[in-house]
Amino acid sequence: MAAKLTDVAKLAGVSLATASRAFGDPGRLAAETRQKVMDAAAQLGYDVPGLTGSRTFGVVVPDISNAVFAALIKAIQDQAWHGRHRMVLADTGESSARERDHLAAFATGVDGIILCSPRLPSEQIHNLAGNAPLVVINGEADHAARVLMEAGEGIRQAVEHLHALGHRKLAYIPGPASSWANGQRLAAITRLCDDWGIELVTVGNQNATVDGGLAAAASVVASGATAVIAYNDLVAIGMLAGARTLGYHCPEDISVVGIDDLDIAAAAEPGLTSVRVPIGRSGSLALELLLEQISGKPTATEAVHLNSQLIVRGSTFAARTADQTLQGK
Repeated sequence: MAAKLTDVAKLAGVSLATASRAFGDPGRLAAETRQKVMDAAAQLGYDVPGLTGSRTFGVVVPDISNAVFAALIKAIQDQAWHGRHRMVLADTGESSARERDHLAAFATGVDGIILCSPRLPSEQIHNLAGNAPLVVINGEADHAARVLMEAGEGIRQAVEHLHALGHRKLAYIPGPASSWANGQRLAAITRLCDDWGIELVTVGNQNATVDGGLAAAASVVASGATAVIAYNDLVAIGMLAGARTLGYHCPEDISVVGIDDLDIAAAAEPGLTSVRVPIGRSGSLALELLLEQISGKPTATEAVHLNSQLIVRGSTFAARTADQTLQGK
């Protein structure tokens, strides 16, 4: 016999009205209570009927194949499931023109929009989104709610960590030039290296992929840096592979630090030291803010800042000497 809502309420230890509200109006319940109902429904195989309270929202990302955005999408979808909200996904392929088209289409086609790491300037985003409820993750956008995954604290820890290991020449591999996160990370590294008396070399902008790290490896090696911080973990892993191809080994010859702390960082060889940013929390929080706007609550235009921390693994090690460079190897 198919499970009924009364069965769900009984198993969850809540009233029938509360169980009903968990599906039809989840915003009125505490997160813990809602989760109890959802867990009971999943355990019983409760078939949720169509809900008038559910919403359809669009999510725009620059690269769906990038593990960071895959994790972000999963977090948003997991949060949406509680209210049976429907997600429509758009991948811009790092193209500002495609981002523009998707925003224009979503402005009138869905109940709200989550824009991840936009490549368009703030004014264009505002004009394209119009009056549609909008939340931006890791980007600038006037008159929109924003969730920012701040890597600054983790980067501070990384630079101090490398300085303590004796590194005095550091390279940074930047990501896409139009990326808000790249600008923030470069500014933080530049300031911190100046504070610690570390020479900083910045190579050319790269795609936020393993191929980007492979492409940058020769420039990093030629710079004479004994340590490198990459725009993200994928670039860092590409850097590791590229350095090996050139006859250099991590961490004996060069220390490497990534940013994001994806699952692959722990599985890399050697394990990748990385700055952990709250990807999952950013996705779930962005949807919460969007649903509040859709329900008529005022837009919170003050950005929500989520912090970071350094996770140390085997890819960082003491510099052989304080002034050693790879060129002199």
